Amino acid sequence: MDDIVRKLPLNLLPGSLIGLTFPSRMEVISRSLKFFTSIQKNSKFIRLYHAKSNGLSYIHNSGKQPLVYRTIGQELSRVASEFGDHEAYVCVEEKKRFTYDKLKIKSDRLAAGFSAIGLTRGDRIGIWAPNVAMWPVVAFAAARAGLILVTLNPAYEPPEMEYVMKKVGIKTLVTSESFRSEEYYEKLLKIVPELDSTSIGKIQSKKLPLLSSILIDSDKYFPGTFRLTDVEAMATTSQINEIEDQQKTISPDSGYIIQFTSGTTGAPKAALLKHFAIVNSAISIGNLIGLLNAKICAQVPFFHIYGVVGTIMASLSSHATAVLPSIVYNPDKSLISIKDEECQVIYGTPTMYVDLVSKQREKIFDLRVKTAITGGALCPAQLCKDMKNVLKLERVQSVYGMTETTGLSFASLPNDTDEQGFETIGYVLDHVEVKVVDKEGNPVPFGTPGELCIRGYLNMLKYWDDEEKTKEIIDKDGWLRTEDQFVLQEDGYGKIIGRLKEMINRGGENIYPKEIENFLATCPQIAEVNVVGVPDERLGEEICAFVRLRVGPESFTEKDIKEFCKGKIAFHKIPRYIEIVTEFPKTLSGKVQKFKLQEEFSRSAHGR
Repeated sequence: MDDIVRKLPLNLLPGSLIGLTFPSRMEVISRSLKFFTSIQKNSKFIRLYHAKSNGLSYIHNSGKQPLVYRTIGQELSRVASEFGDHEAYVCVEEKKRFTYDKLKIKSDRLAAGFSAIGLTRGDRIGIWAPNVAMWPVVAFAAARAGLILVTLNPAYEPPEMEYVMKKVGIKTLVTSESFRSEEYYEKLLKIVPELDSTSIGKIQSKKLPLLSSILIDSDKYFPGTFRLTDVEAMATTSQINEIEDQQKTISPDSGYIIQFTSGTTGAPKAALLKHFAIVNSAISIGNLIGLLNAKICAQVPFFHIYGVVGTIMASLSSHATAVLPSIVYNPDKSLISIKDEECQVIYGTPTMYVDLVSKQREKIFDLRVKTAITGGALCPAQLCKDMKNVLKLERVQSVYGMTETTGLSFASLPNDTDEQGFETIGYVLDHVEVKVVDKEGNPVPFGTPGELCIRGYLNMLKYWDDEEKTKEIIDKDGWLRTEDQFVLQEDGYGKIIGRLKEMINRGGENIYPKEIENFLATCPQIAEVNVVGVPDERLGEEICAFVRLRVGPESFTEKDIKEFCKGKIAFHKIPRYIEIVTEFPKTLSGKVQKFKLQEEFSRSAHGR
């Protein structure tokens, strides 16, 4: 107990301890215990003391509330029972609205229908669709039936689809009728040529031997496929009622989602995430952001971890309303929906916020939104400031996570200062351990860059059918390597420096692209910037900045950008090459594919 008292900072001790007259030792102990009890809500302070003792970058956030041992299906039962009449989804473009009670009814009908077409517990069911109303219904139906949901990028082309379907052994695929201007059935015929001559539900594919059925969300009939509505109507009332009873026998520790990594640096890997991690991550997100009964502008793609856990599951746990402004992201439709539906929270990536800020400056919608959550990629501080000022926000909350950690591991807190919200990616989440290590795996001092490692309930079970890759990312002690260059502060907040693979070695000097990107983002003429390393015969690597301007490529030149840098950042950090572009190659989730920028440089006049 003496150790506890000695570790209390003077400005937080009971008043009598810092006066001229000291009470007895027992009174000090008694008052200190009362003090600890009184500040339990500010548990952030208590958690950090053991981490500070040796000055190394390790923190364990023990959490304010216990974890819950519950499945996604059981969570839906709870919310539908207690908040059944609360609106769950508003699908603006499709003109559909439904409550949590209706969501459960539709999900159970479809779950029973899945059983009727031969799906059994543990089978993989893929969903290949943009942000449409049927997406959450399929997701919850899969959970209620004990299936493993495989979330697929709606922009996948046939070779990509063939790869991912074969990788995880998808038995049933659910799709929309179309995506943008492309018909999914035409793409399916390239993957499964036998489809138009096969019996419904009895696909026999040479390329995909485990595939047995395809369901299309359409009023039309397509040869060899089910209509989704027909499968919903297959089950009897008793079969539908049995779905609720089955929830008791599905384990929270079992796998529920296979989420493919975005593939910005190579072939996507299939991360298997469990019910327990998703439910608790969703609860934690809802509590941190303040989603309780809120209306959320849900413009991030559902197939992404930010969409499926951060939006669909977090909305459920907080019985919030997810407003889908458009099937495919459209900034004008987002702003209109935020205004008309009176959304209090916006979810988005930095790219989306660049668009929203630009459109709001043009049209000035009357918005009453309180919070913007930015994730999926790193958000420059200048953009955070623009978001707060132009969108008239109370706060901007930055979040950090990855597919392999079931979404978030760091997030800004509601009462953070602007500096904390803009300059960091937030505070470590409840029930999560983090450390920052050097190349040898040894923890580095607080404030020192290194690789972020994470341990806790939120880590994935494994990469599907890839034991070698799983062992590469999760060590024998359960630490997951993020491959992110990171700085952990003593107060529990973190800063991303960049990806380890993206760090530039210029003549032996390590340069972090993010530092240069953040600086260039303060230039009023620059809308978006990405920095990469490019080959150099003398130095090994040089710096190239790809820049998208606000007002046309002729108004601000490469020379102007270099002049802007002089005297503000070190000479060796000023990009040698600057490429003015009108757009960036990105994944559908908004991540810039930097390897494609490097390929583009090699084809440019500078690179040849």
